[in-house]
Amino acid sequence: MIAGRIGRQQVRSPTTAAAELFPEALLSRKLALNRAMSSAAVDKVFAPCDTFARRHIGPSEADTKEMMKVVGVSSLDDLVDKTVPAAIRLSKPLTLDAPLSESEALAKLRAIADKNQVKKSFIGMGYSETVTPPVILRNMLENPGWYTAYTPYQAEISQGRLTSLLNFQTMVADLTGMAMSNASLLDEATACAEAMSMTYSLGGQKRNKFFVSADVHPQSLALVRTRGGAIGLEIVVGDADSVDFSGKDFCGALVQYPTTFGDVQDYAAFTKRAHAGQALVVAATDLMALTLIKPPGEWGADIAVGSAQRFGVPMGFGGPHAAFMATSEKYARRMPGRIIGVTVDSRGKPALRMAMQTREQHIRRDKATSNICTAQALLANMAASYGVYHGPEGVKAIATRIHGMAKTTAIALKEAGYGVPSTPFFDTFTVDVSAKGATASAIAAAAANHGVNVRVIDDKTVGLSFGEAHTKGDVEALLGAFGVGAGALEGAAAAAAGDGGFGAPFARTTPYMTHPVFNTHHSETQMLRYLKSLENKDLSLNTSMISLGSCTMKLNATSEMIPVTWPEFANMHPFAPREQWAGYMELIDTLNKDLAEITGFSAVSAQPNSGAQGEYAGLLCIREYHIARGDSHRNICLIPVSAHGTNPASAVLSGMKVVVVKSDEAGNVDIDDLRAKADKHKDNLAALMITYPSTYGVFEEGIKDITSHVHKCGGLVYMDGANMNAQVALTSPGHIGADVCHLNLHKTFCIPHGGGGPGVGSIGVNAKLAPFLPGHPVIPTGGEGAGVVAKTSGAVSAAPFGSAAILPISWMYIKMLGEPGLRKATEYAILNANYMAARLDGKFNILYRGRSGLSAHEFIVDLRPFKDFGIVEEDVAKRLQDYGYHSPTMSWPVGGTLMIEPTESEDKAELDRFCDAMLAIRAEIEDVVTGRVKADDSPLKAAPHTWDMCFKDEWTKSYSREQAAFPAPWVRANKFWPTVGRVDNVYGDRNLVCSCPPLEDYDEELPKAA
Repeated sequence: MIAGRIGRQQVRSPTTAAAELFPEALLSRKLALNRAMSSAAVDKVFAPCDTFARRHIGPSEADTKEMMKVVGVSSLDDLVDKTVPAAIRLSKPLTLDAPLSESEALAKLRAIADKNQVKKSFIGMGYSETVTPPVILRNMLENPGWYTAYTPYQAEISQGRLTSLLNFQTMVADLTGMAMSNASLLDEATACAEAMSMTYSLGGQKRNKFFVSADVHPQSLALVRTRGGAIGLEIVVGDADSVDFSGKDFCGALVQYPTTFGDVQDYAAFTKRAHAGQALVVAATDLMALTLIKPPGEWGADIAVGSAQRFGVPMGFGGPHAAFMATSEKYARRMPGRIIGVTVDSRGKPALRMAMQTREQHIRRDKATSNICTAQALLANMAASYGVYHGPEGVKAIATRIHGMAKTTAIALKEAGYGVPSTPFFDTFTVDVSAKGATASAIAAAAANHGVNVRVIDDKTVGLSFGEAHTKGDVEALLGAFGVGAGALEGAAAAAAGDGGFGAPFARTTPYMTHPVFNTHHSETQMLRYLKSLENKDLSLNTSMISLGSCTMKLNATSEMIPVTWPEFANMHPFAPREQWAGYMELIDTLNKDLAEITGFSAVSAQPNSGAQGEYAGLLCIREYHIARGDSHRNICLIPVSAHGTNPASAVLSGMKVVVVKSDEAGNVDIDDLRAKADKHKDNLAALMITYPSTYGVFEEGIKDITSHVHKCGGLVYMDGANMNAQVALTSPGHIGADVCHLNLHKTFCIPHGGGGPGVGSIGVNAKLAPFLPGHPVIPTGGEGAGVVAKTSGAVSAAPFGSAAILPISWMYIKMLGEPGLRKATEYAILNANYMAARLDGKFNILYRGRSGLSAHEFIVDLRPFKDFGIVEEDVAKRLQDYGYHSPTMSWPVGGTLMIEPTESEDKAELDRFCDAMLAIRAEIEDVVTGRVKADDSPLKAAPHTWDMCFKDEWTKSYSREQAAFPAPWVRANKFWPTVGRVDNVYGDRNLVCSCPPLEDYDEELPKAA
């Protein structure tokens, strides 16, 4: 019977047989289960192997179990339960896309990039077509030895990039005709605003007017208005020839040289009038033009600012690019940004360092005149390398070619009947198209059809700006948009060649870039070896862990970095027509959407191009919100004493007054003191600035009580995002009660630090602050992701979307990890920190732990008990270099300490090596404490030990050469030698030298490149 039934079933369809055996509902469920099993099997077969989370997160599963035993937790969930207060934990997972593999994410981003239409740009406005020499592209921009290094606060292991930055300063000072330069600022517009603030400060803040010539770049004018308006300066825009300085009420004046429309003007008489009225003159200038025209320092300018973008740095839809400021020695100590100086080391030999290294905002805090923290070191190094590679003659040849293309085109258009000014110009000129019955918009449309973009100035005027990357074919296409045939170039070129160039008073007659470093490395072999020699002097993440607390030095994955140099991202002008950057818009919108979800906010702006700019932009949102409600009197900002130095500086620059809140003995915000001060100032309270987890590396239990009380008193809460790496997917600023938070994309979201920059400080805001996000005068922005009408005012960066070219890095990071990976990354950041703290505990005092005795993602090692024995935190920091490690954050937020943050990217073996180094150093400290070794005879005091110190014929130390140079077994396998001995910071500050010294000043044993 059974056999017969089976036989009959064998000739029936499977569905019919199943229907006889199973009820309908059961059949449906069974078929669905079969399909699901089949789908799962297919998914398993085709699942990619290049998943990202396992590449990004360091510890293995087996290592994790061992680490959890040391920490005293049973699981990652148990760790989080004991570390993160339950009251602030998210109740459900983040709503993000499922994680993509590395190849899937690259393919998806490739499809987005392809939506951009990259046309040859003749728009100008401070952004130029340029050529990045391949030797610099491959060996610097795409090289982790350059882009993963940290700011050179530990000079002994940073001599390579310090040398390159000194080259940058020397080149800029030479070209501008100034005594010295910094290295560097964020963008040209920001540099203009910084210069304005500098003139205001130098004038004792007594003269409250600042003049801006009407022909500066519009984005620069916008930033000057933003910054000046916040601190009460009156910005007067007008004609440089007619402004009246006789009232002595202007602190300074800004002119563009050449102007945004291309004119090269003689500002000598203008400068004399300004100086007679006790106003300082700021010249926003073009380094390439200064190879041919008289530098600002020679016609009397006090400060020169500008961008080094056209020295080999792609436009990148607006950034990142290195800006500069140059001035006289008289104003050196008031100049914002970083300055590289020459000093001596412990042997009396020349060494480089960051001059005046303790940044102004950390010394003066609410008295600071600048909140600049991040610079653009990587881009400044590219520009410096461009100058080294081409040399003065090569750069001049490029400038001459650019000028020749512009002159030739101007002549051709003029001969065709278009209106072209007769005033001198370098690379830019305007065209009156109405003379031929055309409109500017029609010419722009025709140009786009020919594959090029022009600047629309008004209904009848277009602007044309030429760059190094333009070719004869590009110019022919440009002329075609005007209806001018390519044949017109022949006669025009001959006429241009007959032009004598710039005459008096415009022609440059003085030499520049005369130092041998700019006249040596002109073959690719020479340049390749020069760059490698510099790279070898610097400790980067490709050498070892950089455990800087609060700085989050995590993996900058190769797959994240690859898209940065794709032409579709790298070669886009920030003011190209909107329809040409659909890909960029999709990238920015989707990244902002993910960041909004991660932060718990309604909208995100990518415009701030550093963490400090993010702080400033967030506080401006709060300020504008209060003003819009009629509460312009609300100007008090509460800031805990433990806050980053940029916090009070940003508050003052945004027009607020700082009231400091105490911390308790455990390192938390003193809630009683905060309540008292919030209540006292409730009628004028604007904001609270707070870092979470705290600057001391602790999840404070009372954070929701803090935010709710500030709201009760009418203020808003600004959360500093420096420690966001401990929050992602576990909690969020919006959930905690913050109204706005900046995100250091160069920390939590993996954009590399670049040896001191670039950075991105995107800000997230809740719905009520979304209308007050930064706007832009050229490409309206604001309210991103919130359906708010875009604005043309309130810009905080030169480009509408800040340093857009590096946003693909964070996009890739989030898309490859998804919610599960982001959560795991945060959990491992906390685990790694607590594992290291547990290993070091007992030998060192660990400060400020949270409940359950655990820290967040970073912890503080107290070295103050050893000061009485002559050992200080600097000794430990320098001795770590002998073990091949960068020091943790030194002397901050507590003097006499080291703050350690390992990040999730480091594996257990690396964590153990660092802990072993610290424990070995502790044994050397113990030798001093017990009297076995005098402090001055300890390797701690002589550290770091250079190769020539260890291998010279005479050795007089009380310890062996091996203990000096190879203090641990692993050091032998991959020894990193500090280039110089301990740097003398005091000598450097007292003897400020900030340009390349003559070669005879260098010891013959040292490299003689700079």
